[in-house]
This record gives sequence, C-alpha cells and structure tokens, in this order.
Amino acid sequence: MGEKSVFTKIVNGEIPCYKVAEDHNNLAFLDIYPLVRGHTLVIPKKEVDYIFDLEDNDYMELFLFAKKVAKAMDRVLECKRIGMAVLGLEVPHAHIHLVPIDSIYDIDFSKPKLDLSDEEFIQLSDMIARSFDG
Repeated sequence: MGEKSVFTKIVNGEIPCYKVAEDHNNLAFLDIYPLVRGHTLVIPKKEVDYIFDLEDNDYMELFLFAKKVAKAMDRVLECKRIGMAVLGLEVPHAHIHLVPIDSIYDIDFSKPKLDLSDEEFIQLSDMIARSFDG
C-alpha cells in the first residue's frame, strides 16, 4: 500500500484535529478549510478511497454515525439544516461533509473558505462534542 491519506494520519494521531465525535469505526472532526462555521468531516477509520467501495456494514455504520453527528450539530449551531455532500476527490479516503446551511449556496465548494482561529475551532468542536449523543 502507498502513502497513508491525511485522514489516516489523523486517525493514527500523527496529525491533530478538532475532534467532534468518535466511535469504534468512525471519526468526525471539523474541516480546517470550512465553507461555514461548524463544517464537519465524517470518515471511516479504515482507509478506503471510494465511499461506494466500503463494505455494506461499514457503509451503513458510517451513515448512521454521520446522522448522530448531524443531530448534535443541529442542536448547537444556528442553521436551517445540516447539508450533506460526498465528493470524494480531495482526499483519497472516504468522507462525508456535514455543512450547516441556510440555503443551497452555503454548500457551494467553489466558495472561498473561512479562516477561523484556533480558539474558534476549539469552541465549535467542544460545543458539538458536548451535544453528541453517541
């Protein structure tokens, strides 16, 4: 196997993240290049490039875990909905984007990304983590 993905390095603790939630097989953390405040990535801990190549059980677990993370986000972030996107082109490791939205334009990946401070990331991740009911 080639180079580990940046997400595998996060799972292994080689790169820090702003963790929101975790279970045995999955991890959720804030996107460091967010479209909006609270933009969260949900990944399987096992490195699989293409989300549709996940084993059926892993796929179902990932989406059920993402649902719990989205519910936690819903409780503490001011937005109409939590949008979900799976693109799979940026990092060769399956991942789901959970994005707080008030309109469809909030989930436009061509928009400039926000530049948040470390303190803002910590505050957001702590807020969502405290609301997570996993």
